[in-house]
Amino acid sequence: MVMNIKMIGTGSAFAKKYDNNNGLIEINGFRLLVDCGITLPKALHQQGISFQDLDAVLISHIHGDHVGGLEEYAFQMMFKYNRKPVLYIAETLVEPLWEQTLRGGLTQEPLERLDDFFDVRPLEPNKDIELHEGLKVKLLQTKHIENKPSYSFLFNQNFFYTADMRFDPVLLQQLVDEGVTTIYHDCQLEAPGVVHASLEELLSLPEEIQRKTWLMHYGDAIEQYKGHTGAMRIVEQHKTYEIK
Repeated sequence: MVMNIKMIGTGSAFAKKYDNNNGLIEINGFRLLVDCGITLPKALHQQGISFQDLDAVLISHIHGDHVGGLEEYAFQMMFKYNRKPVLYIAETLVEPLWEQTLRGGLTQEPLERLDDFFDVRPLEPNKDIELHEGLKVKLLQTKHIENKPSYSFLFNQNFFYTADMRFDPVLLQQLVDEGVTTIYHDCQLEAPGVVHASLEELLSLPEEIQRKTWLMHYGDAIEQYKGHTGAMRIVEQHKTYEIK
């Protein structure tokens, strides 16, 4: 089965030109939204896609550029389309997502729980889980902010999609050694990276890994860096890519 991905947005949390870094995976007629940031509702609309066209959403962590669009998603699905959207999320993030992010905006009697709005499907990290025929995911907890769990995604054992992740060359080498053929990696253009991998750090990777790596979650200055990303390529917003 062919897996395609279109990045509805490819920008960092502060990007204005490229929208928040949110992806849409399509396989065998199934559409999975990967993260749902602040800019996602408008960006999705501009692509002619409505929330009812999605089969599920997968959340990596609870920063606004990854979950800030969930309130509108929930309300639209409840009041406009009369159904609960499927929400895939790490077990450890279920309570924080509700208590620290969504509760204030969504609560209205008698609706007082996350599962009043979503069909919540908690995921166990480090375990291959089938989301749909032909699509498996493994959640890997990766380094981002201290004491704030964040997960990157390994799809079908060959496609590694980082969320927000500090530079971890040991993990990347391990994944490639185990058969990963494509890496979509967040990239902070200016060093130091601090809570993201910087372009300078990613350029230190072996060429074998760079050739498998595509840069996303970048700043609005990305055009200035074209031709200066080594063997790594830049994911273009709204373009559909086939993952082999």
